[in-house]
Amino acid sequence: MKNNLQNNKALEKKIDWENIKKQMREKFGNDIYESWIKKIELVEEFHNYILFSVSTRFIRDWIVSRYLDQILQTIKQYKKDLVRIEFTIKNNKETEIGETYISSQNSIETNNDNVSFIKDSYLQYNRIDPNKNFENFITGGSNKLAFEASKKVSEDIAHYNPLYLYGGVGMGKTHLLNAIGLELKEKNKVMFISAERFMYQFVKSIKSNEMVKFKEYFRNTDVLLIDDIQFMNGKEAMQEEFFHTFNALLDKNSQIIISADRPPNKLTRIQERIKSRFSGGLVVDIQNPDYELRYKIIKSKTEELKLSYSDQVRISEEILKFLSLEIKTSIRELVGALNRIVSFTRIYNKVPNLSEVKIVLKDLLNHTENKVDIDRIQTIVCKFYKISKNEMLSPRRSRYLVRPRQTAIYLAKMLTSKSLPEIGRSFANRDHTTVIHSVKTIERLRKEDSELSINIDSLKNKILYNKENEV
Repeated sequence: MKNNLQNNKALEKKIDWENIKKQMREKFGNDIYESWIKKIELVEEFHNYILFSVSTRFIRDWIVSRYLDQILQTIKQYKKDLVRIEFTIKNNKETEIGETYISSQNSIETNNDNVSFIKDSYLQYNRIDPNKNFENFITGGSNKLAFEASKKVSEDIAHYNPLYLYGGVGMGKTHLLNAIGLELKEKNKVMFISAERFMYQFVKSIKSNEMVKFKEYFRNTDVLLIDDIQFMNGKEAMQEEFFHTFNALLDKNSQIIISADRPPNKLTRIQERIKSRFSGGLVVDIQNPDYELRYKIIKSKTEELKLSYSDQVRISEEILKFLSLEIKTSIRELVGALNRIVSFTRIYNKVPNLSEVKIVLKDLLNHTENKVDIDRIQTIVCKFYKISKNEMLSPRRSRYLVRPRQTAIYLAKMLTSKSLPEIGRSFANRDHTTVIHSVKTIERLRKEDSELSINIDSLKNKILYNKENEV
């Protein structure tokens, strides 16, 4: 009888996954639900954790990084004793178990390595990817120094402290941080986290009154790797905590490695004392890859794909050289272009010629507007109107400064994908309403003043199509 009662109790605790999914459709909205949440399948429910499955690693990683906290909170309304969620990858030959995600426990799970986690968190995960190591990082003139500095840090902790790597999107910064973590995690306590995730943990710790635990976990590590530090901009309280964590780690000779999309002195809305600490270590630029490096990368990736798809990957040397010559913005974009061509080859079962490649990649080729930045716009507009950049960014409202400033703001809105607040910050922290006013003013004046309209078109052509920066 007692066993029957226990069994009935266990049955009562089983969650109604379909009902929970309906609730999440309302919570996330139909688009997110159809694209991601709907793809989660319940595999098995245990006493204090649930096993889900999804079809690919990409879907798992996307759901985990963006929606897992809210999913867990929703399920915990029905299953109070839930402490973790696990994912399997469906149709995987080895039925790969994904990371373990903990909601609240007095212990932490580290998947048998020394990578540190914050306990009492909805999302615990190890960002270190075993596939991103030093062996498969392809070097050239543009990234050789960053590669050698990363190797040196892996051999001799605190030799360069901090090591600050910066470069554009898709240049290999995260790969190098990952490789450092892989080398050091066997003998050291390593923490690899994004600045965005650091901020999340910081805010969560304040709300739950657990700042002592936060400080303990972040300051009790041998190696701290922080990715995309630029996302810390404007977060004053978090910067304060990061500054003290940074100093505490330096005092105990822990190694700090940081990546960003710009050098320390170009970081906006970051405390000067933090930028000064960053500059006090080794600052290394990962530059845009030259033709030789791009060709080495595309050649290597082609060989990797051949191992996976054998005779289905047939790409001519002419096309590899064409890709290396034309796709210059980032390594990630270059590999993406190659993947498109491989897909074309597999779908149509034919080797594409150069004309077909140009059609497949038409949105990637000659998209110069994607290379435009606000600094370049300001420089060219200032030269055209014969004013200095300091004058343009000053609070002065003289007529000879207002029109160039409004023109530059208008072009920044037209030629970049930056948001209104981002554009405002680039113009000496002006409010987004100033940006809106400037854009509307120029749009109105272009209809009334043909000379102004011609000048703006001329500036636009100069910004988009001049190969060299004019200073």
